[in-house]
Amino acid sequence: MQLGMVGLGRMGGNIVRRLLRHGHETVVFDMAPVTVDALVAEGASGSNSVEELIAQLRPPRAVWTMLPAGRVTERMITRLGELLEPGDIVIDGGNSFYKDDIRRAEALASKGIRYVDVGTSGGVWGLERGYCMMIGGEKDAVDHLDPIFQALAPGRGDIPSTPGRDDLDPHAEQGYLHTGPVGSGHFVKMVHNGIEYGLMQAYAEGFDVLRGKNSAELPEEERYELNLADIAEVWRRGSVITSWLLDLSAMALAKEPDLGSFTGEVADSGEGRWMINAAIEEAVPVNVLSAALFARFRSREENTFGEKLLSAMRLGFGGHVEPKPR
Repeated sequence: MQLGMVGLGRMGGNIVRRLLRHGHETVVFDMAPVTVDALVAEGASGSNSVEELIAQLRPPRAVWTMLPAGRVTERMITRLGELLEPGDIVIDGGNSFYKDDIRRAEALASKGIRYVDVGTSGGVWGLERGYCMMIGGEKDAVDHLDPIFQALAPGRGDIPSTPGRDDLDPHAEQGYLHTGPVGSGHFVKMVHNGIEYGLMQAYAEGFDVLRGKNSAELPEEERYELNLADIAEVWRRGSVITSWLLDLSAMALAKEPDLGSFTGEVADSGEGRWMINAAIEEAVPVNVLSAALFARFRSREENTFGEKLLSAMRLGFGGHVEPKPR
């Protein structure tokens, strides 16, 4: 299948590479020509502009944008709406706000252009592991793109089937799911990221408590000098708190036990805030998730060892680099 990709950053470029590995045809564009050249060398077709990209696509065209949420994505989708034709599909795989998806889809629908929102999880590891995708949009558009989603998804792998799933959507076991109408994909991904905040905060605080057990404030007989890298490793082996985030923590601690290269200043992508707002609209209590978001705000004033671990996890799964000192 043929796909146009606009935005070749940490995830966009690797999405293209994974599609190429599965035999799909890709046409790529990015504001940085060097990233385009790199993918052309790997088998993609390059373009110097969005107009040139669209000219290389066969109808019905499918163009995937993988850009920062907000103004950049808004401008690009508006531009695509001016250039594409009825029956074509715009896909937003970034971390857009789901209400923006609904508005954009309505504007594009007036021109006969279809819109699909794809909440994409996998970070910098997605090329090898695959991407978990939560997909919103009309069924005909999502079904048309199924070969793309199938190639990008991780597949069943060696994860055992969940008992009782006989009558449920088999795509979920492959690592991708049509969640419902436009906006639902990014809404589900928004909640996913809010949960991610909470899980990361729990690990960070737990390891902070472990590290603090050697504090001079405690009676000497109650102090333990604990090896955090080994504790993280043993928890990975059969513990009920095993997860990919724990894997990343173990890797970071094994490489740098004191996490000295991290400041602990932890950014938030915006989705945590959106999720808290959604919870307020629904009158749903989210005590843990809101506390995790506020902890990130506080991290920009003073930093703990736990916040350094948070930063290490973010670098591990998404390649997120700490903000430069102000």
